[in-house]
Amino acid sequence: MVSLRAWESVQPITLENVLFALKWTTIYFVYMFVSTKFLPGKKVKGNPTPQNTVLDYKINGLLLFIQTQLIFFLSKYYYGATLRPLITHFWSFFVAANIISFAVSIYLFITGRRSAEYHPHKQSWTPQWLNDFWFGATLNPRLAGVDLKLFFYQPSLIGLHLFLLAFGEYQYDTYGYLTLNMIVFQIFWWLYLFTHYIREDFMITTWDILAENFGFMLVWGDTVYLPFLYSIIGWFMADYRVEMKDPWMAALILLHAVSHYVFRSANWQKFDFKKYGQNTLIWGQPPKVTKGGLLISGWWGIGRHLNYTGEIITYLTFALCSGFESYIPYLLPLSLTFLLTHRAARDDKRCRAKYGEHWDEYCKIAKFKVFPFIY
Repeated sequence: MVSLRAWESVQPITLENVLFALKWTTIYFVYMFVSTKFLPGKKVKGNPTPQNTVLDYKINGLLLFIQTQLIFFLSKYYYGATLRPLITHFWSFFVAANIISFAVSIYLFITGRRSAEYHPHKQSWTPQWLNDFWFGATLNPRLAGVDLKLFFYQPSLIGLHLFLLAFGEYQYDTYGYLTLNMIVFQIFWWLYLFTHYIREDFMITTWDILAENFGFMLVWGDTVYLPFLYSIIGWFMADYRVEMKDPWMAALILLHAVSHYVFRSANWQKFDFKKYGQNTLIWGQPPKVTKGGLLISGWWGIGRHLNYTGEIITYLTFALCSGFESYIPYLLPLSLTFLLTHRAARDDKRCRAKYGEHWDEYCKIAKFKVFPFIY
């Protein structure tokens, strides 16, 4: 039976604990915002929005990611700083994150409805005020020149990384060493975040940035859902001291390397094709397209969403680091499977309506959506 001593150390929710967590969560968000505002970064232009406007974005997430790690490790080495409160006050930080989410969403609701950029999300079966709160009242809210929708990915992803580091710190402080499983788990996640940040400009082409208003739905997803749910595997790694045998570990590392490569390279192939057209190379060759202009080079000539396939398997490798003593770590890749297969179905429907017979032509080449011979 897997030991959950780390979970047993979590303190109850009290006013004192919540205030402690709220103080540090607020400091963390202020640090993130100030760093995003003032750290140097690459200026890039976004794709046209549905309102046919083109916005400028500053991309400096990689520098912020590295800076935050350096601050933690140097503070720990010289001053004994620790991330252990993220574990011991987990539920209090969860409450604090929800408070921050509601506060930011109320701010966006009030300022958005008063703004000249008011862009109501229409949904007939709910009142408009609820739509404006849930989905957001504006498409691209900015504060002090910082695009808030892009910014909120930073405390979300880097916050997740801090949670994962806290589990590694807990294991080392408790048992005096890190298991090979924990080391591999930390490396897998670090590479996942690093490969995100080295091509962070990809994010400005995503549906969230281009077409979604920014309200409670996305704020809560960034602030609460991602860092707290995605760190769930860490609870089953912290006290897990059974190390995987070398052949299985080698197979796991290989599986992660392949799936991670498919995931990122598929996204980058599509991004580069959209940005550079025939001036880019895919697998060393100029891109090939159908008569309707749909990309059929690289991964996009094999399956319609191999980026989703790679991402699902990448998350499976995170869970495999925890062994097989509990099914709970596998809820993360399972939930992602449902989410992405549903998104693939919606995308298939949208593309069929947009491209018509050209989409049918493409589907004869890329025969499956996510999983070969299955879906």
